[in-house]
Amino acid sequence: MQGSRTTTPFEMTVMSTSIRTQEETAVIGRMELHDHEEVLFCYDRPTGLRAIIAVHDTTLGPALGGTRMWPYASETEALNDVMRLSRGMTYKSALAGLDLGGGKAVIIGDARTQKTEALFRRFGRFVDSLNGRYITAEDVGMSTAEMVNIRKETRHVAGLPESMGGSGDPSPVTAFGVFWGMKAAAKTAYGSDDLSGRKVAVQGAGNVGRYLTGYLVKEGAKVFLTDIHDDKLAAIKAEHPAITIVKPDEVYDLDVDVYSPCALGATVNDDTDPLEVFGDRRCREQPAGG
Repeated sequence: MQGSRTTTPFEMTVMSTSIRTQEETAVIGRMELHDHEEVLFCYDRPTGLRAIIAVHDTTLGPALGGTRMWPYASETEALNDVMRLSRGMTYKSALAGLDLGGGKAVIIGDARTQKTEALFRRFGRFVDSLNGRYITAEDVGMSTAEMVNIRKETRHVAGLPESMGGSGDPSPVTAFGVFWGMKAAAKTAYGSDDLSGRKVAVQGAGNVGRYLTGYLVKEGAKVFLTDIHDDKLAAIKAEHPAITIVKPDEVYDLDVDVYSPCALGATVNDDTDPLEVFGDRRCREQPAGG
């Protein structure tokens, strides 16, 4: 074509460098927004590992936060999640009076089909490269079994099985904390911490959602449960026949007393805030798990 020319190798190098610089600036800009100290991008071709570790703040001590395995639609989505979660962990640790900071990690992948010992051991080496600035543990898509494999490469991991001297699966304790948070909120909102007869929407049927449902059913609450995985819903329904299963997009239309997001997070936002979507009459509590 008249007037067209081939891009020279030098120009291609300049363009590539410019793109990388823009991407780096974008990441650093996000770090500056909430004062993140460090973001580590992890890649390993042999194992297929693609992960991001974010250290938000280590003022009070090493950054503590679990590792989440999820098939994110994009690296940008994964980065947004890990930076948001790590910042939240800083405040959680501080509010709990712990000598710990906030961190988090995400592994981009399907926890149902892509777990291998080699992948988690490689991830463990990345964790170890931070020399104790970050301590990992379980989160969505992870279990004590993965912590065992990570522990083979680093000592900076929590949530190991009790047989190894660890604390075991943290989900029952997390769910119990959410349950008592609900009771405290009910005391303020309704004048009584009794949840018997209260309608509770639990969004997420993972480990925390499963244990939380059990505590609520025992208390006499009316539970509405939702999740994107039908098999998880079916298992909990079989254990607690009295609960009501609802579709994920129906949870915000429920007339409930308590809304408990126990899924990935960021479900309470400008578009879905139950106090706006439900109206103050329909949902006055939002105790979250995760």
